[in-house]
Amino acid sequence: MAKILVVDDSASMRQMVSFTLKSAGHDVTDAVDGQQALNIAKTQTFDVVLTDVNMPIMDGIALTRELRALPAYRFTPILVLTTEAGGDKKQEGRAAGATGWLVKPFNPDQLLATVKKVLG
Repeated sequence: MAKILVVDDSASMRQMVSFTLKSAGHDVTDAVDGQQALNIAKTQTFDVVLTDVNMPIMDGIALTRELRALPAYRFTPILVLTTEAGGDKKQEGRAAGATGWLVKPFNPDQLLATVKKVLG
């Protein structure tokens, strides 16, 4: 299936998202913050990136911007999975290049359906 990079500073959230994606047959790599994710993304490519917004060192919006600047990630689907449901944050995410926005707590079926949709 797809190679997916999951970025969240919450270990329990990374585990839940990873478990959901792995159960559907996806290959999952995780990172604890945007900087670690960016470092990983520079050494390998992913079919989808799933990121939280509020994280230390580098947040998800900055990560999205940084990934979009890399040729390998110009068209890679980047999904934001966050507790932030406000229109301002969503607009900021879209402006940075986010493909979609999911609100925590997430529904596993909805997460899988969204990943399937952005994979085409």
